[in-house]
Amino acid sequence: MSTTKKLRLGPLPKLASTKLTFVCPVSLKADLDRYAALHAQAYGEAVDAEKLIPHMLEAFMAGDRGFSKNERVTRPLTRPASVDAPAR
Repeated sequence: MSTTKKLRLGPLPKLASTKLTFVCPVSLKADLDRYAALHAQAYGEAVDAEKLIPHMLEAFMAGDRGFSKNERVTRPLTRPASVDAPAR
C-alpha cells in the first residue's frame, strides 16, 4: 500500500515534443527533482524533472482562467471543411 497521495500531475502521456532550454534558480531545480522522485514513487515509473516540466506548464496554462479566456477571444473557431465548402 502506497503512502504517497496521488499527485496533481498524474501519469505522463506519450507526446511528440520539441527541445526547449530555460534557466531556473537552483532551488526550483531541487524542487523539480523532489517532485520527480515523488511522481516516480506514486506512479511506479522513474521520470526526470525535464520530462515533468512540459506537463506542469500545460496544466498551469489550462488552469489559468485569464489565459483560457484570452484564447477563446483571440483564437478563431474552426469548422469542419464540409461546412465551409460551397454547395454544388
